[in-house]
Amino acid sequence: MSADLSQGPVCPVPLSHRDNIIIGHGSGGKLTHDLIKNVFGKWFTNTYLDQGDDAARLPLPAGELSVSTDAHVVKPLFFPGGDIGKLAVCGTVNDVAMLGAVPLYLTTSFVLEEGFAIAELDCIVHSMADTAKEAGVFIIAGDTKVVEKGKADGVYISTTGVGVIPASQKQQISGRSARAGDAVIISGTLGDHGIAILSARNELAFDVALESDAAPLNGMIQSLLQAGCDIHVLRDPTRGGLATTLIEIANQSKVHISIDEVDIPVKGPVKAACEMLGFDPLFLANEGKLIVILPQDQAARAIDTMRAHPYGKDAAVIGRVSSAGADAPEVMLVTPYGSTRMLTMLAGEILPRIC
Repeated sequence: MSADLSQGPVCPVPLSHRDNIIIGHGSGGKLTHDLIKNVFGKWFTNTYLDQGDDAARLPLPAGELSVSTDAHVVKPLFFPGGDIGKLAVCGTVNDVAMLGAVPLYLTTSFVLEEGFAIAELDCIVHSMADTAKEAGVFIIAGDTKVVEKGKADGVYISTTGVGVIPASQKQQISGRSARAGDAVIISGTLGDHGIAILSARNELAFDVALESDAAPLNGMIQSLLQAGCDIHVLRDPTRGGLATTLIEIANQSKVHISIDEVDIPVKGPVKAACEMLGFDPLFLANEGKLIVILPQDQAARAIDTMRAHPYGKDAAVIGRVSSAGADAPEVMLVTPYGSTRMLTMLAGEILPRIC
Protein backbone atom coordinates (compact mmCIF):
# COMPACT_ATOMS: atom_id res chain seq x y z
CA MET A 1 0.00 0.00 0.00
CA SER A 2 1.80 3.11 -1.22
CA ALA A 3 -0.66 5.88 -0.33
CA ASP A 4 0.35 8.05 2.61
CA LEU A 5 -2.77 8.86 4.62
CA SER A 6 -0.97 10.09 7.71
CA GLN A 7 -1.30 13.76 6.81
CA GLY A 8 -4.95 13.56 5.82
CA PRO A 9 -6.42 15.20 2.70
CA VAL A 10 -5.58 18.68 1.50
CA CYS A 11 -8.75 20.73 1.06
CA PRO A 12 -9.01 24.51 0.70
CA VAL A 13 -11.34 25.94 3.35
CA PRO A 14 -12.69 29.52 3.10
CA LEU A 15 -13.13 29.92 6.86
CA SER A 16 -11.38 33.22 7.65
CA HIS A 17 -8.04 32.64 9.42
CA ARG A 18 -9.01 29.68 11.57
CA ASP A 19 -7.49 26.39 10.49
CA ASN A 20 -8.56 24.18 13.41
CA ILE A 21 -11.64 23.58 15.52
CA ILE A 22 -11.65 25.50 18.80
CA ILE A 23 -14.07 25.30 21.70
CA GLY A 24 -15.76 28.46 20.45
CA HIS A 25 -17.00 26.61 17.40
CA GLY A 26 -19.41 24.80 19.71
CA SER A 27 -20.69 27.91 21.46
CA GLY A 28 -23.67 28.57 19.26
CA GLY A 29 -22.34 32.04 18.43
CA LYS A 30 -20.63 33.57 15.41
CA LEU A 31 -17.93 30.89 15.17
CA THR A 32 -20.58 28.18 15.10
CA HIS A 33 -22.57 30.01 12.46
CA ASP A 34 -19.43 30.55 10.36
CA LEU A 35 -18.62 26.82 10.56
CA ILE A 36 -22.16 25.86 9.57
CA LYS A 37 -22.22 28.36 6.71
CA ASN A 38 -18.77 27.69 5.27
CA VAL A 39 -18.47 23.92 5.76
CA PHE A 40 -21.78 22.16 6.44
CA GLY A 41 -24.01 24.58 4.56
CA LYS A 42 -21.66 24.60 1.58
CA TRP A 43 -21.99 20.85 0.99
CA PHE A 44 -25.34 19.92 2.54
CA THR A 45 -27.45 22.61 0.87
CA ASN A 46 -30.93 21.45 -0.19
CA THR A 47 -34.55 22.60 -0.10
CA TYR A 48 -35.28 21.15 3.34
CA LEU A 49 -32.08 22.07 5.18
CA ASP A 50 -31.88 25.58 3.76
CA GLN A 51 -35.12 26.58 5.48
CA GLY A 52 -33.03 27.06 8.62
CA ASP A 53 -35.62 25.85 11.13
CA ASP A 54 -35.00 23.61 14.14
CA ALA A 55 -36.76 20.74 12.38
CA ALA A 56 -37.48 19.84 8.76
CA ARG A 57 -40.95 19.61 7.23
CA LEU A 58 -40.91 16.60 4.92
CA PRO A 59 -43.25 14.99 2.39
CA LEU A 60 -43.70 11.23 2.81
CA PRO A 61 -45.08 8.87 0.14
CA ALA A 62 -47.70 6.30 1.07
CA GLY A 63 -46.35 3.23 2.85
CA GLU A 64 -44.55 2.30 6.04
CA LEU A 65 -41.52 4.05 7.50
CA SER A 66 -38.13 2.36 7.82
CA VAL A 67 -35.93 4.13 10.38
CA SER A 68 -32.39 3.37 11.55
CA THR A 69 -29.66 5.17 13.48
CA ASP A 70 -25.92 4.58 13.77
CA ALA A 71 -22.74 6.06 15.28
CA HIS A 72 -19.37 6.05 13.52
CA VAL A 73 -16.03 6.03 15.31
CA VAL A 74 -13.74 4.51 12.66
CA LYS A 75 -9.97 4.75 13.04
CA PRO A 76 -8.30 6.12 10.96
CA LEU A 77 -10.77 8.70 9.68
CA PHE A 78 -9.45 8.36 6.11
CA PHE A 79 -8.71 4.97 4.59
CA PRO A 80 -8.32 3.44 1.13
CA GLY A 81 -11.70 3.62 -0.60
CA GLY A 82 -13.41 5.97 1.82
CA ASP A 83 -13.55 7.97 5.01
CA ILE A 84 -15.76 8.35 8.07
CA GLY A 85 -18.16 10.60 6.15
CA LYS A 86 -18.79 8.13 3.34
CA LEU A 87 -19.09 5.36 5.92
CA ALA A 88 -21.67 7.31 7.94
CA VAL A 89 -23.96 7.81 4.95
CA CYS A 90 -23.54 4.29 3.51
CA GLY A 91 -24.05 2.57 6.85
CA THR A 92 -27.38 4.22 7.60
CA VAL A 93 -28.68 4.24 4.01
CA ASN A 94 -27.99 0.51 3.80
CA ASP A 95 -29.65 -0.28 7.12
CA VAL A 96 -32.80 1.58 6.08
CA ALA A 97 -32.83 -0.22 2.72
CA MET A 98 -32.64 -3.70 4.25
CA LEU A 99 -36.43 -3.82 4.61
CA GLY A 100 -36.81 -3.08 0.92
CA ALA A 101 -37.39 0.59 1.75
CA VAL A 102 -36.44 3.55 -0.41
CA PRO A 103 -34.13 5.73 1.76
CA LEU A 104 -35.19 9.37 1.60
CA TYR A 105 -33.71 11.46 4.40
CA LEU A 106 -30.75 11.54 6.78
CA THR A 107 -30.01 13.57 9.88
CA THR A 108 -26.50 13.79 11.24
CA SER A 109 -24.61 15.02 14.29
CA PHE A 110 -20.90 15.67 14.74
CA VAL A 111 -18.79 15.56 17.88
CA LEU A 112 -15.64 17.51 17.01
CA GLU A 113 -12.44 17.57 19.01
CA GLU A 114 -10.71 20.85 19.76
CA GLY A 115 -7.73 21.17 17.41
CA PHE A 116 -9.26 19.08 14.61
CA ALA A 117 -8.27 20.45 11.19
CA ILE A 118 -11.11 22.23 9.43
CA ALA A 119 -9.62 21.15 6.09
CA GLU A 120 -10.17 17.53 7.09
CA LEU A 121 -13.69 18.29 8.32
CA ASP A 122 -14.43 19.92 4.96
CA CYS A 123 -13.28 16.77 3.15
CA ILE A 124 -15.47 14.58 5.38
CA VAL A 125 -18.55 16.74 4.87
CA HIS A 126 -17.89 16.91 1.12
CA SER A 127 -17.63 13.09 1.05
CA MET A 128 -20.94 12.77 2.91
CA ALA A 129 -22.63 15.09 0.42
CA ASP A 130 -21.29 13.16 -2.57
CA THR A 131 -22.36 9.81 -1.10
CA ALA A 132 -25.81 11.13 -0.19
CA LYS A 133 -26.21 12.36 -3.77
CA GLU A 134 -25.24 8.94 -5.12
CA ALA A 135 -27.72 7.26 -2.79
CA GLY A 136 -30.47 9.75 -3.70
CA VAL A 137 -31.07 10.93 -0.14
CA PHE A 138 -31.29 14.39 1.43
CA ILE A 139 -29.40 15.36 4.58
CA ILE A 140 -32.15 17.44 6.16
CA ALA A 141 -30.97 18.24 9.70
CA GLY A 142 -27.80 18.23 11.77
CA ASP A 143 -26.02 19.28 14.93
CA THR A 144 -22.44 19.99 15.98
CA LYS A 145 -20.78 19.78 19.38
CA VAL A 146 -17.14 20.51 20.30
CA VAL A 147 -15.27 18.74 23.12
CA GLU A 148 -11.88 19.47 24.68
CA LYS A 149 -8.66 18.26 23.06
CA GLY A 150 -8.01 14.63 23.91
CA LYS A 151 -11.69 13.81 24.50
CA ALA A 152 -12.38 12.46 21.00
CA ASP A 153 -10.38 11.14 18.05
CA GLY A 154 -10.94 14.14 15.82
CA VAL A 155 -14.58 13.54 14.94
CA TYR A 156 -17.41 11.16 15.73
CA ILE A 157 -20.49 11.13 13.48
CA SER A 158 -24.00 9.86 14.20
CA THR A 159 -26.63 9.49 11.49
CA THR A 160 -30.31 8.64 11.46
CA GLY A 161 -32.06 7.59 8.28
CA VAL A 162 -35.71 7.56 7.22
CA GLY A 163 -37.10 5.67 4.26
CA VAL A 164 -40.43 4.45 2.97
CA ILE A 165 -41.50 0.88 2.31
CA PRO A 166 -43.88 1.46 -0.61
CA ALA A 167 -47.50 0.48 -0.07
CA SER A 168 -47.24 -1.55 -3.29
CA GLN A 169 -44.55 -3.82 -1.82
CA LYS A 170 -46.26 -7.08 -0.93
CA GLN A 171 -43.44 -9.17 0.50
CA GLN A 172 -42.46 -8.87 4.17
CA ILE A 173 -38.68 -8.55 3.92
CA SER A 174 -37.24 -9.40 7.32
CA GLY A 175 -34.66 -11.51 9.11
CA ARG A 176 -37.65 -13.58 10.27
CA SER A 177 -38.68 -14.54 6.73
CA ALA A 178 -36.08 -17.11 5.59
CA ARG A 179 -37.72 -20.35 4.50
CA ALA A 180 -36.63 -23.92 3.80
CA GLY A 181 -35.50 -24.20 0.18
CA ASP A 182 -34.29 -20.62 -0.09
CA ALA A 183 -30.96 -19.77 -1.71
CA VAL A 184 -28.38 -17.63 0.10
CA ILE A 185 -26.58 -15.06 -2.07
CA ILE A 186 -23.73 -12.67 -1.28
CA SER A 187 -23.21 -9.64 -3.53
CA GLY A 188 -19.41 -9.74 -3.60
CA THR A 189 -16.07 -10.41 -1.94
CA LEU A 190 -15.77 -10.59 1.84
CA GLY A 191 -13.49 -8.74 4.24
CA ASP A 192 -12.39 -5.88 1.97
CA HIS A 193 -13.33 -3.18 4.48
CA GLY A 194 -11.80 -4.85 7.50
CA ILE A 195 -8.44 -5.46 5.84
CA ALA A 196 -8.40 -1.98 4.22
CA ILE A 197 -8.86 -0.42 7.67
CA LEU A 198 -6.09 -2.59 9.07
CA SER A 199 -3.74 -1.57 6.26
CA ALA A 200 -4.55 2.12 6.80
CA ARG A 201 -3.43 1.76 10.41
CA ASN A 202 0.04 0.94 9.03
CA GLU A 203 -0.23 -2.52 10.49
CA LEU A 204 -0.01 -4.21 7.10
CA ALA A 205 1.51 -3.38 3.73
CA PHE A 206 0.35 -4.89 0.44
CA ASP A 207 1.84 -4.85 -3.02
CA VAL A 208 -1.73 -4.77 -4.36
CA ALA A 209 -3.96 -1.82 -3.49
CA LEU A 210 -6.84 -2.87 -1.24
CA GLU A 211 -9.81 -0.57 -0.78
CA SER A 212 -12.83 -0.55 1.48
CA ASP A 213 -16.04 -1.71 -0.17
CA ALA A 214 -18.09 1.09 1.47
CA ALA A 215 -21.01 1.80 -0.87
CA PRO A 216 -24.74 2.61 -0.82
CA LEU A 217 -26.66 -0.53 -1.72
CA ASN A 218 -30.19 0.84 -2.09
CA GLY A 219 -29.92 1.10 -5.88
CA MET A 220 -29.04 -2.58 -6.25
CA ILE A 221 -31.86 -3.54 -3.88
CA GLN A 222 -34.39 -1.58 -5.90
CA SER A 223 -33.11 -3.28 -9.07
CA LEU A 224 -33.82 -6.67 -7.48
CA LEU A 225 -37.33 -5.64 -6.49
CA GLN A 226 -38.04 -4.15 -9.91
CA ALA A 227 -36.85 -7.42 -11.49
CA GLY A 228 -39.67 -9.17 -9.63
CA CYS A 229 -37.51 -11.08 -7.15
CA ASP A 230 -39.57 -12.38 -4.22
CA ILE A 231 -36.97 -11.45 -1.61
CA HIS A 232 -37.40 -12.93 1.86
CA VAL A 233 -34.33 -11.49 3.65
CA LEU A 234 -31.92 -8.64 3.02
CA ARG A 235 -29.01 -7.90 5.34
CA ASP A 236 -25.65 -6.14 5.11
CA PRO A 237 -22.92 -8.12 6.90
CA THR A 238 -21.04 -5.30 8.65
CA ARG A 239 -19.49 -5.85 12.11
CA GLY A 240 -19.20 -9.58 12.74
CA GLY A 241 -19.18 -10.28 9.01
CA LEU A 242 -21.08 -12.86 6.99
CA ALA A 243 -21.00 -15.60 9.62
CA THR A 244 -22.43 -13.52 12.47
CA THR A 245 -25.12 -12.06 10.23
CA LEU A 246 -26.26 -15.49 9.00
CA ILE A 247 -26.37 -16.74 12.60
CA GLU A 248 -28.63 -13.79 13.47
CA ILE A 249 -30.92 -14.62 10.53
CA ALA A 250 -31.01 -18.33 11.43
CA ASN A 251 -32.09 -17.45 14.96
CA GLN A 252 -34.69 -14.95 13.78
CA SER A 253 -36.21 -17.35 11.25
CA LYS A 254 -35.60 -20.54 13.28
CA VAL A 255 -33.92 -22.32 10.37
CA HIS A 256 -30.73 -24.16 9.51
CA ILE A 257 -28.44 -22.49 6.97
CA SER A 258 -25.52 -24.17 5.22
CA ILE A 259 -22.92 -22.34 3.14
CA ASP A 260 -20.22 -23.74 0.82
CA GLU A 261 -16.73 -22.42 1.49
CA VAL A 262 -15.59 -22.93 -2.10
CA ASP A 263 -18.37 -20.64 -3.39
CA ILE A 264 -17.65 -17.71 -1.05
CA PRO A 265 -15.76 -14.95 -2.92
CA VAL A 266 -12.66 -13.57 -1.16
CA LYS A 267 -9.94 -11.51 -2.85
CA GLY A 268 -6.44 -12.94 -2.91
CA PRO A 269 -4.83 -10.20 -0.76
CA VAL A 270 -7.60 -10.49 1.83
CA LYS A 271 -7.20 -14.26 1.94
CA ALA A 272 -3.42 -13.88 2.30
CA ALA A 273 -3.79 -11.37 5.14
CA CYS A 274 -6.23 -13.65 6.93
CA GLU A 275 -3.90 -16.65 6.61
CA MET A 276 -0.97 -14.61 7.90
CA LEU A 277 -2.82 -13.13 10.88
CA GLY A 278 -5.15 -16.00 11.74
CA PHE A 279 -8.32 -14.15 10.76
CA ASP A 280 -11.39 -15.78 9.25
CA PRO A 281 -12.81 -13.70 6.35
CA LEU A 282 -16.29 -14.95 7.28
CA PHE A 283 -16.11 -12.75 10.40
CA LEU A 284 -14.49 -9.65 8.89
CA ALA A 285 -16.47 -6.43 8.48
CA ASN A 286 -17.96 -5.37 5.16
CA GLU A 287 -19.55 -2.00 4.35
CA GLY A 288 -20.79 -2.54 0.82
CA LYS A 289 -21.98 -6.13 0.62
CA LEU A 290 -25.48 -7.54 0.61
CA ILE A 291 -26.93 -10.89 1.70
CA VAL A 292 -30.04 -11.85 -0.27
CA ILE A 293 -32.19 -14.85 0.69
CA LEU A 294 -34.98 -15.80 -1.70
CA PRO A 295 -36.54 -18.89 -3.36
CA GLN A 296 -34.04 -21.14 -5.07
CA ASP A 297 -35.84 -20.90 -8.42
CA GLN A 298 -35.26 -17.14 -8.44
CA ALA A 299 -31.55 -17.29 -7.63
CA ALA A 300 -30.40 -17.07 -11.26
CA ARG A 301 -32.54 -13.97 -11.88
CA ALA A 302 -31.19 -12.33 -8.74
CA ILE A 303 -27.58 -13.12 -9.66
CA ASP A 304 -28.01 -11.69 -13.16
CA THR A 305 -29.60 -8.53 -11.76
CA MET A 306 -26.90 -8.03 -9.13
CA ARG A 307 -24.02 -8.65 -11.54
CA ALA A 308 -25.43 -5.97 -13.83
CA HIS A 309 -24.96 -3.44 -11.00
CA PRO A 310 -21.50 -1.96 -10.26
CA TYR A 311 -21.66 -3.13 -6.63
CA GLY A 312 -22.77 -6.68 -7.43
CA LYS A 313 -20.42 -7.86 -10.17
CA ASP A 314 -19.00 -10.64 -7.95
CA ALA A 315 -22.37 -11.86 -6.66
CA ALA A 316 -22.56 -15.58 -5.96
CA VAL A 317 -24.92 -18.19 -4.57
CA ILE A 318 -23.13 -19.47 -1.47
CA GLY A 319 -25.66 -21.67 0.34
CA ARG A 320 -29.18 -22.71 1.18
CA VAL A 321 -31.79 -22.67 3.92
CA SER A 322 -33.27 -25.86 5.34
CA SER A 323 -35.24 -27.17 8.32
CA ALA A 324 -37.68 -24.34 8.81
CA GLY A 325 -39.01 -24.21 12.36
CA ALA A 326 -35.82 -25.75 13.75
CA ASP A 327 -35.63 -25.87 17.55
CA ALA A 328 -31.87 -25.31 17.42
CA PRO A 329 -31.12 -22.90 14.55
CA GLU A 330 -27.58 -23.15 13.22
CA VAL A 331 -25.26 -22.17 10.41
CA MET A 332 -22.97 -24.84 8.98
CA LEU A 333 -19.94 -24.29 6.76
CA VAL A 334 -19.25 -27.03 4.20
CA THR A 335 -15.47 -27.17 3.64
CA PRO A 336 -13.74 -27.97 0.32
CA TYR A 337 -13.12 -31.47 1.70
CA GLY A 338 -16.81 -32.17 2.29
CA SER A 339 -16.65 -31.91 6.08
CA THR A 340 -18.85 -29.46 7.99
CA ARG A 341 -18.13 -26.92 10.71
CA MET A 342 -20.69 -25.16 12.86
CA LEU A 343 -20.26 -21.40 12.87
CA THR A 344 -20.69 -19.62 16.19
CA MET A 345 -20.56 -15.95 17.09
CA LEU A 346 -17.24 -14.56 18.23
CA ALA A 347 -17.03 -13.38 21.82
CA GLY A 348 -15.53 -10.02 20.83
CA GLU A 349 -14.41 -7.85 17.93
CA ILE A 350 -11.58 -9.00 15.63
CA LEU A 351 -10.77 -5.41 14.65
CA PRO A 352 -12.11 -2.61 16.88
CA ARG A 353 -13.07 0.82 15.54
CA ILE A 354 -13.79 -0.34 12.01
CA CYS A 355 -17.03 1.62 11.50
